[in-house]
Amino acid sequence: MRYPSGALIPLKPGGLLLSSPAFAQGNTIPVRYTCDGKDLSPALSWDAVPEVTSYALIMEDPDAPLGTFTHWVLYNIPPERQSLPEGLPAQETLPGIGVQGRNDFGRFGYGGPCPPPGPPHRYRFILYGLNLPATLPKGLDRTSLLRAIKDRILFSATLEGQYGR
Repeated sequence: MRYPSGALIPLKPGGLLLSSPAFAQGNTIPVRYTCDGKDLSPALSWDAVPEVTSYALIMEDPDAPLGTFTHWVLYNIPPERQSLPEGLPAQETLPGIGVQGRNDFGRFGYGGPCPPPGPPHRYRFILYGLNLPATLPKGLDRTSLLRAIKDRILFSATLEGQYGR
């Protein structure tokens, strides 16, 4: 089931709705946000959920040849934040925004879609609403973040786009 904007209904009722002005649910991610363009992180926004004490975000490619490839890890996002601007810098700490973990490119921050030639890949932006204060340590990758939050997820929402070369 989907909201009118096309975003997926969260896993738990009454939760998050994740969207981007850059692309609609299931549509192509513009080149500007890929390795073939400026490789900028897209702007994202979500609904406020009063019970949430922090947010975490993961962007992944489940169609990567060697298994799921992580493009972005961002956590310790303050509960009052309801959006991320376009083009976040590739640094570990983003004051007022959160902490970026290492992606599978081996860098901090966003690494845009960069699939091998062939059919388009799906890219999932997954936002987690947590009952966990924004105090997780720096340096977490996708696996360690998911391990740290697994019992603290109140809600989640997914925005999926695609990109091919």
